[in-house]
Amino acid sequence: METYSAVNFADVSVWRSVLLITILLLSLLAANILKTKIPLFKRSLIPNSVLGGMILLIISSVCYYTTGDYLFNLKVFSENSSGISTLEGLTYHCLAIGFIAMTLRPVQKKLKGNRTTEILNSGCMTIGTYVIQAILGITITVIASLVIQGFSPSCGVLLCFGYGQGTGQALNIGKNFDIGMGTSGYSSFGLTIAALGFLTASIAGVLALNIFRKNGKLKFREGKAAEEIFSAENEPPVNESVDKLSIQLALVALAYLLAYGMMYLLGNVIIRTGNFVGTIYGFNFLFGVLAAVLVKKILDILKKTGLLKRNYPNSFLLNRISGFAFDIMIVAGICAIQIHLIQDYIGVILLLGVAGAVSSWFYVKFVCERIFPAYAYEQFLAFFGMLTGTASTGMILLREADPGLESPVSENLVYQNFPAIILALPLLFIANYLTTNAASRTSALIMLGVLILVFIILNLFIFRSRLHRKAGGKA
Repeated sequence: METYSAVNFADVSVWRSVLLITILLLSLLAANILKTKIPLFKRSLIPNSVLGGMILLIISSVCYYTTGDYLFNLKVFSENSSGISTLEGLTYHCLAIGFIAMTLRPVQKKLKGNRTTEILNSGCMTIGTYVIQAILGITITVIASLVIQGFSPSCGVLLCFGYGQGTGQALNIGKNFDIGMGTSGYSSFGLTIAALGFLTASIAGVLALNIFRKNGKLKFREGKAAEEIFSAENEPPVNESVDKLSIQLALVALAYLLAYGMMYLLGNVIIRTGNFVGTIYGFNFLFGVLAAVLVKKILDILKKTGLLKRNYPNSFLLNRISGFAFDIMIVAGICAIQIHLIQDYIGVILLLGVAGAVSSWFYVKFVCERIFPAYAYEQFLAFFGMLTGTASTGMILLREADPGLESPVSENLVYQNFPAIILALPLLFIANYLTTNAASRTSALIMLGVLILVFIILNLFIFRSRLHRKAGGKA
């Protein structure tokens, strides 16, 4: 008969996860205090999560060079130096949870006519920026691989995931490069690029904001700050026996469970073998979005049949869940960087960071001025912030430029995710091919050619109306 071993609550193993998460949250408080007290940080608009992650990264790195291991690998936080793995797990899951919560939010109104076109163009611009980041990134790492022994020539594609999609995807794709190369440094490589992206969004974004204000380019800055509504029509009352937040968390958990089922079915049952299984799980956020859409559809059907009487998804609380998930994702992702694994590649990483910043600035500005002339500068700030940091960074810059959210940019920022996800699918297959053939320079060059072709086709589509008008004028 099996004996039951009672839990000893005085054992440090019971407290390790609690202590780890507590330190992550305390870093957010410390960052908030610094931003309140130090004008330089306040003016920079660096998100608390980025600043908190940087603080912990510095402490963790000092800890490594003095004790021989990183802060969260110490015994008080982990068993068998597994703390960094725990941080990477948090980053991985919070990415999907944040996207699920965003997708579950109720749609306030249907978009028609020209607005649909503008959102489609916004999604195309997002993918166009990913692609140009990938082109420059692979070009740089192909050249670097000629000089650095054992360096992946195609890992420059991490630029578009670190800048374009942030910490979670940079970690996921970096892990796949580690599998492909048989190493352990590319996850930190990707996370470092993502951290540079946040700094680019904060510093260059604020610089652009001040330049546009000085030159009188911003048209909506006189508005009053928009307020979020806690409870919308026909939602469960606050005083119900089940807390409204509990309902939102249950919906998010249901969607994530469905997402896991989709990944398990596709990866472990249908495909089963090969590096592509790991890639499927690497795109947990995409399956999370699909599952969230399915959950929303089921709720709509149940309401139409009369089985449900109320609207259960709540925008305010789902925004709080996604914000919390992304904050934890960013803090955990940044302080999971292992400096000793990337110290030989610092020059390449900095070069990638500069290339990502410059290309994103000029490409997004070029498209915005020609495709969104009525609100070009507000669109630029929001999308430059998103395409170097995260959607929340873009929203921070937008609120500074358009406090009342009078322009259509906030809608563009949210709804462009749907066409962008569909358009990004080829990029995901390209990333899988590159991670599977991570050491092959030939594969990197082939995919570089494919990406250039995709970029040309995509921009022909973005500028289709302008090209049509020019062709009509000549005729």
